[in-house]
Amino acid sequence: MPVIEALAGPLKLKVWLNSHASVILNSWLKKTLFEWHEVKNLENIENHGVSFYEAQYAFLDENRVIAEDLAHSQEELRYFCFGLNKDRSGVLTVRFTYRSGRIRIYGAGYWRKGRGIYEQANSIH
Repeated sequence: MPVIEALAGPLKLKVWLNSHASVILNSWLKKTLFEWHEVKNLENIENHGVSFYEAQYAFLDENRVIAEDLAHSQEELRYFCFGLNKDRSGVLTVRFTYRSGRIRIYGAGYWRKGRGIYEQANSIH
């Protein structure tokens, strides 16, 4: 499986290279709905200025990067999606899990480390 083991500050990530991420995510997106807890969405807007509705656009970016969150995946697999926002002006970091055939978003924002991972994976300098 094409992955890069990465330690990004205090985060332990397994970054899936774009071809592998695309295969998995495209199979998820063909039959998947997004969901989130609305109270958590409102808290996220207040704290990070990003709605979970807007966060969905990161998954549509052809160059998105998916990383498994190894530090917080004890009970269920948790992931990050690093991808461009709707107007392609910034890289969103979206925290999510895949549960019962749905991508459940539980956090999103503009994060420097996420942008760095995205740029490194896409060879952007």
